Amino acid sequence: MKNNPNYTYPILYTFRRCPYAIRARMALANSNITVQLREISLSNRPQELYDISPKGTVPVLCLNNSTIIDESLEIMKWALNKNDPDSWIGSKMKIQEKMIDVYDNEFKHWLDRFKYSDRYPEHNENYYRDKCDEYLSKLNILLEGNRYLLSNDILLVDVAIFPFIRQFANVNIDWFKNSYENISHWLNSFIESKLFLSVMDKYPNYKDEPDPLMINFNK
Repeated sequence: MKNNPNYTYPILYTFRRCPYAIRARMALANSNITVQLREISLSNRPQELYDISPKGTVPVLCLNNSTIIDESLEIMKWALNKNDPDSWIGSKMKIQEKMIDVYDNEFKHWLDRFKYSDRYPEHNENYYRDKCDEYLSKLNILLEGNRYLLSNDILLVDVAIFPFIRQFANVNIDWFKNSYENISHWLNSFIESKLFLSVMDKYPNYKDEPDPLMINFNK
C-alpha cells in the first residue's frame, strides 16, 4: 500500500470476487502498476461508477477524466503494454485472443447456467455441466504436454481464462479434481501463486473508506 497525495494514479473500480476484476488486477499486479483502488459493493454501487461507465460493471480503470477503460481484457492489455516483464503478450497472440473470446463468451454462457441451474429450468445441472465439459476437455488435452495452455510459460490467455475455470471448479471441487487432472494442476498453480494471492486481499468498501487507497498489488 502506498499513499502519495501529490501523485495521480489510475483509479480502479473493482469487486474482490468478480472474475473479470480478478484477471484485471492480476495483470496490473504483474505489470507493477500502482492504482487508487475503489472496492465497491455490487448491491450498492456508487453513482460515479455509472457516470463514467453507464453499464455499471467492474472493473473500470480511469486513467484521467477523458480516458476510461471498462473492459477487463482491455485493462489487462493496457497494463501489459506498459510493462510486460514475463512476456504474457506478443507470443501466439492470434491464438490467445481467439481462445479468450471463446471462453469469455461461449464457455461463460454455459458456466452461468451450470452455476445457477435453478434459474435456467430449460435443462438440468448435468446438461449444463456437459456443455461446459466440451470446452474443459479441450483445455485438459492442451495441458497434457504443457505446464500452461499454450506453452510452459504463463501467457495472457492463462490469466484471462483462469478465474472462470476457478468458478466452475468451486461448484464441486472434488468432482472437478477427479474429472480434470491436468486442469486441476494448472488451476492450483494459479490459486497457490503469489500473484493470485496478492490481488485477493480484502479492502474496505470505497464508500466507507475516508482516505484514498493507493495499492500496488505486487508490493
